[in-house]
Amino acid sequence: MCRAFVFAASTILLLAVSAAAQESRSEVSLQGTGFFTTGTSGNGTLYSATETGGFLAGYRYHLNRWLSVEAVYGWDRNTQKYLLGSGAFRNQSNVHQATGGLVLGLPPFAKRRLRPYVLADGGALVFDPIGNQAYIGATSQTQAKGVFVYGGGVNYAILRRIALRAEYRGLVYKTPDFGGLVTNSLTHTAEPSVGLAFRF
Repeated sequence: MCRAFVFAASTILLLAVSAAAQESRSEVSLQGTGFFTTGTSGNGTLYSATETGGFLAGYRYHLNRWLSVEAVYGWDRNTQKYLLGSGAFRNQSNVHQATGGLVLGLPPFAKRRLRPYVLADGGALVFDPIGNQAYIGATSQTQAKGVFVYGGGVNYAILRRIALRAEYRGLVYKTPDFGGLVTNSLTHTAEPSVGLAFRF
């Protein structure tokens, strides 16, 4: 009886582990990105930023076949540029991106190897200056701005649990002002990326 119990318990455990492995609800990703910000203006100040590259690291948990939740961290370094009537100001910053939201899977195609999706996230962009430049009361202190993210992408299965990912994220947020360069305007950053996703 003891052997039968051990056998039954072992069988159930193996089946549970196998089922969990087949579900593969968790997914991590690493992507290289571009970072392209649209110029804007307000309060007599023109704002723009240099084009640059960075990376995204993400985690997704698949609630079911169609819906997932995700958390994403991103990094890049660019220069925020301000042009006023009396002069110009430049501030090079590390830009940290921390967002979370929902991912909606779309029907797969190409023998189920291509899996498109759309996403909507919210979070913050943290501008962390690496210089000591200042202008008319502006500071070089770290500043956070709320961000709304929309986008979509596609995973192309290259192995059973590894996929090539191509993604586009659009970031909408108020321009950083560093305490004295307020435009009171929204800007948009296009963030295309490509990388790998690992499901487990």
